[in-house]
Amino acid sequence: MYLIGQVGQADVTHRRRIQDHTARSRLAPRQKPYWRQLSEGAHIGYYRGKRKGTWFARFFCEQRKDYVSSAIGEADDTRDADELEIFTYKQAFDRALRWIDLARTGVTAPEPVRVVLPANDGELTVGSAVDAYIALCDARRSNRAGRALHSDAYYTLTRFVRVDALATIALTRLTVSDLQAWQLRIQRSRASSIQRVVNDLKAALNATFRKHRDKLPSDLPVTIEYGLKVESTELLVSVARENQILTDDQVRRVVAAAIARDEDLGRLVVLLAATGARFSQLARMRVGDVQADYGRVLVPQSFKGKKRSVEYTRVQVGADTLAALATVTAGRPPSAPLLEHWRMRQTGPMAWERVERGPWMASRR
Repeated sequence: MYLIGQVGQADVTHRRRIQDHTARSRLAPRQKPYWRQLSEGAHIGYYRGKRKGTWFARFFCEQRKDYVSSAIGEADDTRDADELEIFTYKQAFDRALRWIDLARTGVTAPEPVRVVLPANDGELTVGSAVDAYIALCDARRSNRAGRALHSDAYYTLTRFVRVDALATIALTRLTVSDLQAWQLRIQRSRASSIQRVVNDLKAALNATFRKHRDKLPSDLPVTIEYGLKVESTELLVSVARENQILTDDQVRRVVAAAIARDEDLGRLVVLLAATGARFSQLARMRVGDVQADYGRVLVPQSFKGKKRSVEYTRVQVGADTLAALATVTAGRPPSAPLLEHWRMRQTGPMAWERVERGPWMASRR
């Protein structure tokens, strides 16, 4: 793949990589984006401005006999990606493909969900930190799915924090004892649930501290770390693993049931069982990520953490997995989404019809 830069009406190729931060920083600012081919007539572009970079997408429109382009978000050159307005190369890559697919069929791509943080004219509290974090997580998930959805953080934090007395405590007066007492109040839940909600609360509090550290005590991160340390870690891990692990026979039955119900769902479950990856990772896989000659698939990195480089995990899979994927890889371009399913439209009470096939956007339908 090569960068495609525009000179007049012609495109000129340059052997540069726009997916790397270092390479992008060396590009000269100019009035037109640097383009890289995704597939025939489709490109992702990077505009190098004086202060920040912007991702673009374009495709060749046969009716207009010209390219149609659109900005799809800010590049993560100076700020960390948030999947709302700032995107890594891989996130922009997926977003460009989706915009092009929708634009080619005449469907207007959904606008990004804008984050409206809860008003907070008074003190910063645990509750306001949780609300701000939920708003961000909900918007991130909605943008991925193209429709309004609640995040996992919404359910865990609403159930365990929003309705608890902890939510009313100001962050300036928050103590280790407050957080430990809250843990004792929710200890009747399963251990795995406790760890999940503790992780979400910790992320919410730390995010608020980073944004408002000029208004908060400098030792607040220490309070968060010690107050949200889950005790009996060994018991926690053993109970969580015991609840999560399925036997080989159980896995085979789940896979068989999924295939029997729906071939598209079956392929998704086959990959989940074969790779152990998250749904969000598999949903971003492309046809080119299946390397049948090497007996493996390339699984995109998770969005967890603050990863900047585009990475893939090589996962060896069996012949049965490759056979299940053969029908959706044969004759399709490498950039096409690997896993797709039918989009349905309701035509009457309890009546639905198939409209078109498209990539999986969310684990909840």
